[in-house]
Amino acid sequence: MKEYIEIFKSLSDETRVRILHLLIKADSELCCCELTDSLEVSQYNISRHIRILENAGLVEERKEGRWVYFSISKDKDLFKETILKSISCIPQPLLAKDQAELKKRLEIRTDGKCTLGIQKKHLLKKIK
Repeated sequence: MKEYIEIFKSLSDETRVRILHLLIKADSELCCCELTDSLEVSQYNISRHIRILENAGLVEERKEGRWVYFSISKDKDLFKETILKSISCIPQPLLAKDQAELKKRLEIRTDGKCTLGIQKKHLLKKIK
């Protein structure tokens, strides 16, 4: 029962639901930089929310050099699949904006990879 409660807890935050929604709709792994630019949330906050989603078993990471890519966990059972399907059906204008921002961000990939880091200047200021 504890793992189900952790999943529900992980879904109790708007940013985490937005992250999951982007990962579901992208149907591929996304770099932390791409999530940061798309959601216009600081890299620190993206990382913090990703850890919670990882601990709940919804997201997994893969490191490639200095880049960290995130994707929906491949370890899915019927419960997780149902949760993810429900998230993909959320009809909110905010989520449509996130998807549009992600589409623009993915257009600057090189050979299908993130190579530039965070691009939105107002988010860079928060890092320094």
